[in-house]
Amino acid sequence: MKNKVIVFGEMLWDCLPGGAIPGGAPMNVALNLHRLGLESKLISAVGNDEDGKGLINFLEQFGFPTSLIQISEEHETSKVLVDDSDPENMKYDIVSPVAWDFINWNEAMDQEVSKADAFVFGTLGVRTPDSLTTLIKLLHHKTLRVFDANLRSPFYDFEVIETLLGFADILKINEDELEIFADYFNLDPSIKAVCEYLDQHYPMDLTCVTKGANGALIYKKGGIISHAGYKVKVADSIGAGDAFLSGFVKCHLEGRALEDTLDFASKMGAFVASKNGGTPSYTISDIESIN
Repeated sequence: MKNKVIVFGEMLWDCLPGGAIPGGAPMNVALNLHRLGLESKLISAVGNDEDGKGLINFLEQFGFPTSLIQISEEHETSKVLVDDSDPENMKYDIVSPVAWDFINWNEAMDQEVSKADAFVFGTLGVRTPDSLTTLIKLLHHKTLRVFDANLRSPFYDFEVIETLLGFADILKINEDELEIFADYFNLDPSIKAVCEYLDQHYPMDLTCVTKGANGALIYKKGGIISHAGYKVKVADSIGAGDAFLSGFVKCHLEGRALEDTLDFASKMGAFVASKNGGTPSYTISDIESIN
């Protein structure tokens, strides 16, 4: 039986100088999980406009189920203005408000989360009280809850983050976000100090820290497992962290060793970084060929 994962949050158009491409971390994660053979669904919202129809059509061409994506009559589909002048450090101007700022709870999504093997969520998708209220209701289900920090200034609030940390079984965070956490909690900005603090104060089983071109690591109960990453020619960094998380969730649900999980996730991130956009086409053999 396929593992089932529900992902909550934003879906949007990344508007680059060369044109618009489908994106949003939760959508990227959900689509990657689908391509990796898991039963994956996305809880989000688009406007009743051409941009919204375009995103729905994009997902459906891969056979991805869109039943949990709401269509808003009041709000437009999300767009993000992307500055890709530095491919390894993309900058984003996230327009607001948009449809996914107003995700409404319903029985169908609640049932799906209750039956899922994992539930993935982040911070950007809950920048408004409406969507945050919906997420909090869903987080009370005792599935594996994976928190992708995905901080996008100015759209995060540490009161909200602390609430979400209280539900998280796994936290995925990058180096820049780790420094922001260290500053807020008044900690030494080292991986060990921040991970130890989070481990002591929140119920997480493990924390995964991504370091871009320098690899990634897993912190679990005082121990650290590191991976140097794979060196590739970077086309852009859009979606690389999302691909990493998708590979991590897949392997973790399969019960693979943390070292193997980290290796496959690193291959996923490297492959997507080597391609344009956050959702390039690939096969498992393409990922395994990264070395």
